[in-house]
Amino acid sequence: MTSAVLVLNVGSSSVKFALYDLHSADALCRGGVDALGTARAGFQASGARAAALAGARPPVGDHASAASWLLRLFAERLADIELAAAGHRVVHGGTAFADPVRIDERVLETLQGFVPLAPNHQPQNLAAIRAVARALPDLPQVACFDTAFHRTQPAHAQRFALPRSLSEAGIVRYGFHGLSFEYLAGVLPDFAGARADGRVVIAHLGHGASLCALRERRSIATTMGFTALDGLVMGTRCGALDPGVVLHLIEQRGMTPAEVSDLLYNRSGLLGMSGLSDDLRVLEADGGMHAQEAMDLFAYRAAREIGSLAAALGGLDVIVFSAGIGERSPSMRARICAYSSWLGIGLDARANAAGESRISAAGTAVDVFVIPTDEEATIARAARALLCSTSRADLSSG
Repeated sequence: MTSAVLVLNVGSSSVKFALYDLHSADALCRGGVDALGTARAGFQASGARAAALAGARPPVGDHASAASWLLRLFAERLADIELAAAGHRVVHGGTAFADPVRIDERVLETLQGFVPLAPNHQPQNLAAIRAVARALPDLPQVACFDTAFHRTQPAHAQRFALPRSLSEAGIVRYGFHGLSFEYLAGVLPDFAGARADGRVVIAHLGHGASLCALRERRSIATTMGFTALDGLVMGTRCGALDPGVVLHLIEQRGMTPAEVSDLLYNRSGLLGMSGLSDDLRVLEADGGMHAQEAMDLFAYRAAREIGSLAAALGGLDVIVFSAGIGERSPSMRARICAYSSWLGIGLDARANAAGESRISAAGTAVDVFVIPTDEEATIARAARALLCSTSRADLSSG
């Protein structure tokens, strides 16, 4: 029997999973269910144990039903694997959680209170946790937070210029994508050597997108703020927006808060600008005027924020591109770097087109890398560490 850590990384319309050997930390298999809630819902898996899962068809259901289905699938087809713990990506930990935590009812109640801050992700994260608890009530579960990595930022980087009473009530800049940034910070020395501890900007560019400035591989500033709406242009989210626009939409155009929320979260970004798609691959293939304008704005805003983070760092030594767009779009990397050439960024066109790890031109001041992210590995490591520390504590108390 192989003991394993199950990782569930729940998105707005997907449930990604990974199974890691508890003792060797090797990935046994990984994959996920996508297009949840639609007739297009599909399942894919890869890795050493994936063959046993081939041909499985997920139900047309929600995140909880997908998580429950995955547990049944593992029990039926991977009967020699015994789950020792489950680790979950939870988008919002608020000011309450700066480290991974063992989940209990008190923790769940606290996390439920953060649903209004991440309405497109937090409910789904919690639904998967509850589904696992119903199916396997004795299985230890660990929550790992996208906000936690940014708690190392100086106080002034986490504050808004609002009355202090509001800051003390938790209206601050939290930042997100922390699990991705944590993983990339951990592997960066393998690529950048000693410069990894210098002035670094990581660009997590996917359907959701944000940048993080790191010094000594710790977050000192990021582009997302109180919610995951802030900062860069994203697939369907607007990014940074004059708050007066929100007031105008409510006061002058008669939109309800729910309608404004739907507009900013689901109908803006690349989709809203292009009128075509939230998928950069579709826009690149289309090449029409509106698609070009959407892609230009995406690149411009990313480059402008890189400049802002370079100011916070006092310069720039390394930039890392990661996540779906960052890893797979040479043309978007080139657009962003062209806007940012004044910082000493220059690309090797051949290396960039080939998607090599180092894509900066020889002799340029800033090293540029493309590094695949792995949030699941970060979660598995945290769950394993917490499980082991708990076991040691039990032994000591015994």
